Order: sequence, then structure tokens, then C-alpha cells
Amino acid sequence: MQNGIVTVSYIGATILFILALGGLSHQETSRRGNLYGMLGMGIAVLATVLGIVSSNHHVMLAGMLIGGAIGLVLAKKVAMTQMPELVAILHSLVGLAAVLVGFVNFLEHNPDITGVNRTIHDVETYLGILIGAITLSGSVVAFGKLSGKIGGKPVLLPGRHWMNLTLLAVVIYSGYLFVGQSAAGGGLSPLIVMTVLSLLFGIHMVMAIGGADMPVVVSMLNSYSGWAAAATGFMLNNDLLIVVGALVGSSGAILSYIMCRAMNRKFLAVIAGGFGTGGGTVAATEQTGEVTSVDAEEAAALLLDAKEVMIVPGYGMAVAQAQHTVNEITRALRERGVNVRFGIHPVAGRMPGHMNVLLAEARVPYDIVFEMDEVNEDFPEVDVSMVIGANDIVNPSAQEEPNSPIAGMPVLEVWKGRTTIVLKRSMASGYAGVDNPLFYKENTRMLFGDAKTSLDSVLKHLQG
Repeated sequence: MQNGIVTVSYIGATILFILALGGLSHQETSRRGNLYGMLGMGIAVLATVLGIVSSNHHVMLAGMLIGGAIGLVLAKKVAMTQMPELVAILHSLVGLAAVLVGFVNFLEHNPDITGVNRTIHDVETYLGILIGAITLSGSVVAFGKLSGKIGGKPVLLPGRHWMNLTLLAVVIYSGYLFVGQSAAGGGLSPLIVMTVLSLLFGIHMVMAIGGADMPVVVSMLNSYSGWAAAATGFMLNNDLLIVVGALVGSSGAILSYIMCRAMNRKFLAVIAGGFGTGGGTVAATEQTGEVTSVDAEEAAALLLDAKEVMIVPGYGMAVAQAQHTVNEITRALRERGVNVRFGIHPVAGRMPGHMNVLLAEARVPYDIVFEMDEVNEDFPEVDVSMVIGANDIVNPSAQEEPNSPIAGMPVLEVWKGRTTIVLKRSMASGYAGVDNPLFYKENTRMLFGDAKTSLDSVLKHLQG
């Protein structure tokens, strides 16, 4: 394939990737955005295979078949509730690829690259491995937290900020040694030292982040994986990889910033690690008192008596896979003239847009799904707020207790409505490990049990 055709193919793929990002910004166009992305990636791979790769096609083909088969199996097998940890582990693979490509690129040691070009090339290699290693280890830890294999509470080591500064200083000095030694055919030792320290920093960074803020961590790691891909593009002199990596990196960074602002957090705290711990280190005061429980029939009666209903979905809805029943309840209430809306918190679930994806899968109408800022002022006019498996995002402690780990985080103020129905399996605390005083308020009714089972019963009474 001629170079001109490869260039045109890359330009076409870049346009499709940009259209994909635009499509993914809205629920109505997300399917089309995914289609654009897949088409762009197909063109990019085909152009690279036919126009760039000149040998070892059998090895490449074997790798593509194995990787494609694994991806196909995962796509069919992984449940929606496991998507956050799947995204995290896929980010780790991007980091691993950047590290491996960086080391291979270094070990080849092209003698034709000299002078300033050698220095620039070495810096590109060093940064690619650095970002890739942080992404690799940080994503593995994020996978562990999201899958429950690692606890959600932040692990704060004594003097952790000084530790981070020390690691940064050693990494910079190792980079200086690497660039100096690489021109003479050396540099492997400082490169290995940097890689090990970067892996340790990735672990330390994510371990120090509170569980309630994991959606922001997933977004941040997505950004890191993009920058790692861009650095790899510079190493390989591949323009498309540079552009795609920059698109992913910048969009992930912007999304992280937006989410931080929505949660009243500092963006730099995400970069430095320890995010979600700035509100204090003392857990919220343990609540005492009695809760008022209801059964499905009573919950259905409250919904039928309401004119304004706000549904607040959380991770419990995802775990129970209750989104389809929620849609049926929504339809039944709207047929009876009840105005039903959904209030979505920016970090509901375990990754950005988690609840929106589930509701779209269940075919909940897009025009009744609103972000937190759009509905928070409306709760005093809401007759019934139905909280499905959410905890931290409806916790009044964020506003009332300055020493709470979630202090300052904007929450959906469901307690300001006339009645709140909370669906939970038990009185256990949420992912942040904080007790919720909402459960003890006079206008709160607790519907205990599996969300899917409870909602099926509520739906039966609504239809009866």
C-alpha cells in the first residue's frame, strides 16, 4: 500500500474517532458514536497491517486472532455490573503495551539516530514507559478495588506526600542518567529503576484514593492510558497513534476535571493520589435510632398516591440487574399520570455514566433522565423519592459532618422531599464506609431485600 493511501486512511480514521467522541457525549447518539469508533479502528488497523508492517505477519496475525477471541468472549460474558472493573483492567493492558513497546524500542538502539534527535527519542521512550507503568499498576489496583478484592478505604501511609516527592526526584534523576548513557549504548539500569518506581507509585496513588471516588479514578486512568498511547506513537513515529492517544488523554482529563468540580474536589488531588481524603480522616458518627420499614405493597401505595416521583439509581440496582423492572415501574406510573424523573449523580455506580448506560439498556426514555444539578432544587416538590441501592450519593453527612470522609461532596438531597423510599439489602454502610443518617429520618421508609425481587413485587402491586 502506498504511503499516500496510508495517510488518507489515517486521516479518515482520525475524523471517525472525533465523531465517536462527539457521539458518546449524548445518550441519544452513543450507539452511533460507538459505530464510528469501531469503523475508525478497523480502518486504522487495516491501513497499518497492509501499509506499515513489512515482516512477521504470521506473528501479528496470531496475536490479533488471540486478542480478538479473548475480546469477543469477554464482550459476551461480562455482565453490565462488571463493566467498571473490565474497563480498569483494559486500561492496565494499554499501560503494559506502552511499557513493552518502550523497552523493545530502547533495546533495538538504532545507531542512525544521533545528536538532538537521539535525546528527543530517548525522552519519548522514557516518558512512554513512565506513564505506561503508572497506568499498568494503578489500573490493576483499581480493578482490585472495583471487584471487591481490595478494600475500598484509602490506605494512607505516613509521610506519603514526601514519599511521592522522593519518587519524583529519583525518577527525574534516573531520566537524566538514562539520556546520558543511552547515546553510548547504555541506560538499561536507570530505565529499570524508573519502571519499578513508577509501578510502585501507581500502586501507592490508587491505594490512597477513597472507594467513593473510584469513578473519577477510572476516568483519570483512562486519561493516563491515552497519554501512554500518545507517547508510544512518538516512539514509533506513528501520527495516528499520537492523535488518538491525545484525544483519549485530553478527553479523560477533561472528564476527570468536570467530575471533580461536581464533587467539590481538587483536580490536583487526583493526580497526586489521596483523592477523596481531603474532607477529613474521622469517619462519620455512628447513627442511632430506629428505622421505619415498609413492604412492597406499602411502597406501591406511596408511589400511586404521588404526583411527582424521583428515582435515584445506584450500584445496588446494577448488582441486582433491576433496571428493566425500574423501566416497567416507570411506565406503569406514567400511564397513571404520575410525573416520573430520574436523578443521576456524577459518580453513581463504579464508572462515569454507569447508571445512564444501564437505564439506556432498559430503554428508559432519555428525556426523563437528569443530572444531579438539574433536579436537586426540585426535591422539596417531590412526593416520593425512590433510592435504589444508592448510599454515599444521598448521604446528608456530606453536608452536615465536616469530618466525614465525604464532606463537601455534593449529594442528591432526597430527604427534602415528602417521602423517601430506600431499597437496600441491609443497613450496611456504602462503598466509602460511612453510615447514612438518611435511613433514620422520619420521612424515610426502608424496603429491605434484593432490589430486583423488591421491585418485581412493587410492580405486581402497581399492576394489580
